[in-house]
Amino acid sequence: MRVFVTVVDLGSQSAAADHLELSRPVVSRYLAELEDWVGARLMHRTTRKLSLTAAGSEMLPRCRQMLDLSTDMQAAVSVPDDAPRGLLRISVSTSFGQAQLADAMAAYVKRYPGVSIDMQMLDRTVNLVDERIDLAIRTSNDLDPNLIARRLTVCRSVICASPAYLREHPAPQRVEDLSQHNCLTHSYFGKSLWHFEQDGEQVSVPVHGNISANEASTLLRAAMAGAGVAMLPTYQAGVHIHSGELVRLLSTAEPREMSVYAVYASRKHMPTALRSLLDFLVIRFPEEPQWDAYL
Repeated sequence: MRVFVTVVDLGSQSAAADHLELSRPVVSRYLAELEDWVGARLMHRTTRKLSLTAAGSEMLPRCRQMLDLSTDMQAAVSVPDDAPRGLLRISVSTSFGQAQLADAMAAYVKRYPGVSIDMQMLDRTVNLVDERIDLAIRTSNDLDPNLIARRLTVCRSVICASPAYLREHPAPQRVEDLSQHNCLTHSYFGKSLWHFEQDGEQVSVPVHGNISANEASTLLRAAMAGAGVAMLPTYQAGVHIHSGELVRLLSTAEPREMSVYAVYASRKHMPTALRSLLDFLVIRFPEEPQWDAYL
């Protein structure tokens, strides 16, 4: 039944085989055995796609109910205070992963040594089901409504540059002055327009420069090397501003805030390890993040 449901959800036997870590022949055999037991064909199989028969459409919700009941029965007899264990695959942006999540995961596995963490540092939006991701850390104000999201903290940004750059270029006094500077831009966020809140009003400023990158860690290194002015998340830039390697600019103009979320596919039958990780992250990343204390 689990094979049947997974084939339907993922759209192919090969995808289900990868997800369940089974061979393709085993998936085909399980489907055939289920059809023999039911006494009816459940799926039309062609080289292009799979589709449910009338019997398959009747069976699918019942199979889901049976799988849910099976999980409930296992949970009912499990020891309630079992320590979390198992593998969790996490997707996170390169910048947040390097600046914040790596240390957090080191603390988590020290507390729960039975859990293994596989961090996928990806600067793109992943499909949680297709790529077998248990949890994604996303910074956004526009999440997929089909996913479950638990808000962790706020993501603020700052405008900054190195002391070396500022020795050669006068610091901007107004956001409009940014048009006169070499601005280091993110390929996907604010490539040519930076958004601010200034004196209670929304302001957008055109920017341009000779370096762009698809992830913020590269822009951080370029800014510290004196290449130009960058808009960087405080979780990444705060410690360097505190050390004097970067200088905060335009402190009265606040770049648009975003939220940091922990995103997962379903609340039903959540593994103990995933639930414990979510609880850990909520404590680790409070509403007012510790990294903003550097500013």
